[in-house]
Amino acid sequence: MAALKNIVIAGASGSLGSIVFKKFVESGKFNIRVLKRAGSASEFPAGTDVVEVDYSSLESLKSALQGQDAVISTLTTLAIDAQLTFIDAAIAAGVQRFLPSEYGSNLDVPSVRQLPVFAQKVKIQDVLIEKSKSTPLSYTFVYNAAFLDWGLQHNFILDHSQSKPIIIDGGDVEFSTTTLSSVADALIGVVSHPDETKNRVVYIHDLITTQNKLLALAKQVAPERSWAPIPVALDDLTAKADERLAKGLYDMETFAPYLFRAIFDPKSGGKFEKTDNELLGVKGKTDQDIVELLKPLLK
Repeated sequence: MAALKNIVIAGASGSLGSIVFKKFVESGKFNIRVLKRAGSASEFPAGTDVVEVDYSSLESLKSALQGQDAVISTLTTLAIDAQLTFIDAAIAAGVQRFLPSEYGSNLDVPSVRQLPVFAQKVKIQDVLIEKSKSTPLSYTFVYNAAFLDWGLQHNFILDHSQSKPIIIDGGDVEFSTTTLSSVADALIGVVSHPDETKNRVVYIHDLITTQNKLLALAKQVAPERSWAPIPVALDDLTAKADERLAKGLYDMETFAPYLFRAIFDPKSGGKFEKTDNELLGVKGKTDQDIVELLKPLLK
């Protein structure tokens, strides 16, 4: 496959997208085009190739993708219609590679693939797999498990906000976790190795940890806090989520337990036994790196 040089980034102002944009620009290896939703107030550095688009318009997207080699979507997963239109536009424009907004759990595990929270990601995957059989468009799905820095900042993998984190099923379940920056490194690795990453999943992580290890590091950083972890059962959390879902309550309170199922259930493959770190240039992190992430959060 020819080198992927002209790269389009969609969602470049978001939590992940902004870091992906910065890393790609800093690499100096690619011609970067940013797609910006018409009417968006997002701003980018002077000289950035920014194209305003209507994500609901096939023609608008097709025009923006002309001459581009790869599309990296960091759009919200909820923007499923936009991604489906995006895929059709990429095919029409002759784009070689599409990287959808995956960046998460191991959807190759059937039980995880069936979790309600991942329904839209699964739909996007299925469409790309089918399209790749009949068109020149190829895909790469990037699985990075739980976000490390984002997960700590947003009290997700360890809720330190009141020093009373919920600890799921004893807290010793090992899981993979990755910083946003390392996800960006992996994306650079994917488009730098188009043949090795064509039409497949790539697995990355910075390290394997547990909730109890994270709690121990948090105690190390902030020993003056009165830490009072709250033990909970994953089955209880997902049972409540099922009840909320049945009532038509589609919010984070409903969907978070399903994400916990993907991360903290040993049967869900949340601990990556093998990764593509070496191929993609992901160097990994240490417990000391976690300490440095926690310090500003626990001041």
